[in-house]
Amino acid sequence: MKPEPASALFAGPFALATLSAPDGPEFPALVTPDGRAVDLRDVFGDDRLTTLDVLDRWETTLPRLRAVAADTGLARTAATELRVHAPVAPRQVFQSGANYRQHVIDLHVAHRAPGDDRPESERRAEAAEIMDRRAAEDLPYVFIGLPTSIGGPYDDVVLPAWAEQPDWELELAVVIGRPAHRVPVAEAPEYIAGYTIANDLTDRAAVFRRDMPRIGTDWLRSKNAPGFTPLGPWIVPAESIANLDDLRVTLKLNGETMQDESTQDMIFKVARMVSYASQTARLLPGDLVLTGSPAGNGMHWGRLLRDGDVMEGTVTGLGVQRTRCVAEAS
Repeated sequence: MKPEPASALFAGPFALATLSAPDGPEFPALVTPDGRAVDLRDVFGDDRLTTLDVLDRWETTLPRLRAVAADTGLARTAATELRVHAPVAPRQVFQSGANYRQHVIDLHVAHRAPGDDRPESERRAEAAEIMDRRAAEDLPYVFIGLPTSIGGPYDDVVLPAWAEQPDWELELAVVIGRPAHRVPVAEAPEYIAGYTIANDLTDRAAVFRRDMPRIGTDWLRSKNAPGFTPLGPWIVPAESIANLDDLRVTLKLNGETMQDESTQDMIFKVARMVSYASQTARLLPGDLVLTGSPAGNGMHWGRLLRDGDVMEGTVTGLGVQRTRCVAEAS
């Protein structure tokens, strides 16, 4: 699938992308809101330049990118004539769960533990209590994803034959722009290069190990199949997003809206998520911090992903990703 022409693809004067000609190598690009792309290899005089290289030097490259966006004399190519890949190949992926109030309640009800026969109302009340306790203790829930799960924003998503309950989870994704370790919440925004869209697909049937229920969640199997994290299309610089706490996260399945929530519903805000992850790990430029998904996943609707489904995900100011589900060939 390819991006569609639009009057403004994203907020702000430019975004980063990773593009390629139909049969050519990938290259980092600056894209303007009208869908015109500048090859940054030419700008920086480096044939081996990648988008990760640009982010590795974000503090010095950002001013230059502003100038490139304003230079109307540079050669530009329509992005619709190029293939759009995931905007960055991250070294680390930090994923978060249970970060939207309504979503927490829905998941708690959907993921009933074996032998838990309590009524739904009781389990919903329990979820609300757990969530309130987490918020009071200021402990986000962050776990590790694999970079190999990253897919392009218009690539087909292959549903593995073993995945019994493949589900969607659209999220706002943070892209790190400076090495960050033990960063205070107030300083966390200084370490963010920009934002993009991630769809953190999950096989719900694989989340809990039925053979070892006491061990807890199995994020390796449930979330990390190849292409299970469609990313992009663009990295929009943080300076172009005016109100981070009120972005609309919307996912449509075959044209029908399934998720539609504001980031206001987040339990832990973006700066808190980045700070928390950095307390243990050293975040690197280009790393992703996924900030959780709002209510409206497939388990809530009783409708999981299947062959031929088309997902369209948008986050305010960050563009649109569109992916088609394809059943794994037997």
